[in-house]
Amino acid sequence: MTKLEYWFDFGSPNSYFVYKVLPEIEQRLGVSFTRRPALLGGIFKATGNQSPFFAFAGIPAKMDYTRREIMRFVRHHDLTNFTMNPHFPVNTLLAMRGAAAAEMAGELDAYTACVMKAMWEDEKKVDDPDVILTVLKAAGLDAAHYSAKVADLAVKAALMDATQEAIERGVFGVPTFFVGEEMFFGKDSLAAVEKEISLQA
Repeated sequence: MTKLEYWFDFGSPNSYFVYKVLPEIEQRLGVSFTRRPALLGGIFKATGNQSPFFAFAGIPAKMDYTRREIMRFVRHHDLTNFTMNPHFPVNTLLAMRGAAAAEMAGELDAYTACVMKAMWEDEKKVDDPDVILTVLKAAGLDAAHYSAKVADLAVKAALMDATQEAIERGVFGVPTFFVGEEMFFGKDSLAAVEKEISLQA
């Protein structure tokens, strides 16, 4: 089976959108994507890229279209719980270190579900350590464990290594997908991703 990967960062609304719709694609095609957390800030710094909300800030028509396109995607996929986080953009370093720790502990699915919901449904300020610990505790995760792990050198190294791997493979933003070695960027590439999976099956 061709290896399928979905690279994400909690600070990207498009990562959230893909996170929500990917399970339906997996079920329909009978496939499974490996979830790969990587630090978007590190990717941007290394590649010279930046968020569309900054890149197109001086182009009102482009910003208006971006918002319209987001809401169209939300309606099309019935993502009724989505809310544009009032704290956006946020520094996701601690949250993504937590994701690296969760991946090492075999809890990435539960951790990702918790933080995605907090960021893009519950309007939480997930770059506030106290807020994210409260969110984790409410979800039944060991908040004290994650509080310690985000400062662990092995966890820091794991996130840096994953981010560097993404950069070396050509990733310049998230969400990014790999179908084998074929790379696709953005939620709008999902149809092409599905077609490539069929071609490589």
